[in-house]
Amino acid sequence: MGTPLEPREAQVEAVLERLYEEYPDSTISLRYSNRLELLIAVILSAQCTDERVNGVTADLFETYETPEEYANASQEAMAAAIDSITYYNNKAEYIRSACADIAEKHDGAVPDTMDELTDLAGVGRKTANVVLQHGHDVVEGIVVDTHVQRITRRLGITTEERPPQIESDLLEVVPEDDWQQLTHLLIDHGRAVCTAINPDCSACVLADRCPSAKPDADVDLASGEEW
Repeated sequence: MGTPLEPREAQVEAVLERLYEEYPDSTISLRYSNRLELLIAVILSAQCTDERVNGVTADLFETYETPEEYANASQEAMAAAIDSITYYNNKAEYIRSACADIAEKHDGAVPDTMDELTDLAGVGRKTANVVLQHGHDVVEGIVVDTHVQRITRRLGITTEERPPQIESDLLEVVPEDDWQQLTHLLIDHGRAVCTAINPDCSACVLADRCPSAKPDADVDLASGEEW
């Protein structure tokens, strides 16, 4: 017999098993054809839907191709090209600045380390993790977006509130082979069922494992109490 799983680990195992079955084709929904396009798409996706980003980048990626072209674009032109995106002025500045650094400091290549990526304007750990995972096939963390943040807390897997702490907490209990896919599964589940407002618990494959769906249950997985 193997070592019994701790409550949070058992919860993660059950959640992954069910979500893999529910969303067998789960993957990133942003559209891109190279690392630079991926980086720009992820910068644009902050607090914006992937659908909206894909609509904007369809034209953006035809207009600009190299880091130099993005960097040399005027702030007004870049902002106008993405003006249907949330915080488009700030994101236009981030893109131009990040691309200038890529051109000048990295020989035009998108960096492949966490430190170098997070040194770029508009790039935090979440964005860097996405670029590393899908651009460089390097998985060294878990992407914590709003869906991951919301659902892991609802499921009692973590009690942390801020993404960096949530990621650290998840890295302790999620098998490394599942770090990348966990995010995609939770995003799909968050979009389809476990929405921010009025989640459809009656249609949820995790309802019987979810403290939030059973408000009277005496469950605190994150603190180690038994299910």
